[in-house]
Amino acid sequence: MEDVDLDYNIVFPQPPPQASRWEKPLEPVVILLGWGGCKDHHLAKYSTFYQNQGCIVIRYTASWQNVFVLESFGFSSLREQAEKLLQLLFAFDIEKCPLVFHVFSNGGFMLYRYVAELLNTHPQMHKLRVVGTVFDSTPGNRNVLGSARALNVVLKPKTNILVRFMALLAFCLMVFVVRIVLYPLTRYLHENHYDAMRKDSSPWPQLYLYSQADPIISHCDIERMIELRRKRRLPTEALDFETSDHVSHYRQYPERYSEICIAFLKDCLAEDHN
Repeated sequence: MEDVDLDYNIVFPQPPPQASRWEKPLEPVVILLGWGGCKDHHLAKYSTFYQNQGCIVIRYTASWQNVFVLESFGFSSLREQAEKLLQLLFAFDIEKCPLVFHVFSNGGFMLYRYVAELLNTHPQMHKLRVVGTVFDSTPGNRNVLGSARALNVVLKPKTNILVRFMALLAFCLMVFVVRIVLYPLTRYLHENHYDAMRKDSSPWPQLYLYSQADPIISHCDIERMIELRRKRRLPTEALDFETSDHVSHYRQYPERYSEICIAFLKDCLAEDHN
């Protein structure tokens, strides 16, 4: 196997006596896909409650340049990273373990889109046992204003206000042209992530965690995806936190959030054994 060149973090469980445990080699593997501009210490907060359940946790965040520039303008820059991420499971000999994805915002969702395609088309990836996916504050559909707000959050600590304003203006103009004006012409060359995932028929359960107060991703986009899956009789759960900000549901409701994710994990594993 080729070496996997990817900037990731993997944590194997060091169980305290009171933690729930799983029989080896069936320890669940949870892959956290971070939002655009996310730092690893942000994802580490989420990985803690999975690690306390005896899970192996892999954390990975695509670069904000890939998310906000290349993918936004129609380049499939994350496809290679998606394949390398899945190859990690074979590299660590954990490809037979039940697998759960936890996906944050459109940055994680863009990467997950390619993961889902590989799981359905790549011969080697058919061996993987995906049992569930959690979506946090995603997916959104061609939301130029929301994308600009997300990019502003990434740029704010790094650039002065004038440079940031010019960058955001250029970004909005380019995205508007590519996603809105030219979309009827370009959709066959590079289908946007939302439309691609509308056709996804992954049979494993999915959990959507979102908020009506999210200023970046419209709850209407998320609810449309939920409705579509339910119409197709695909197992789908959802929770609207109503007042929490974008990817801030755990920060505002830590106990409720972690309890929901752990319950979903256990339900997925129980269903996988049936």
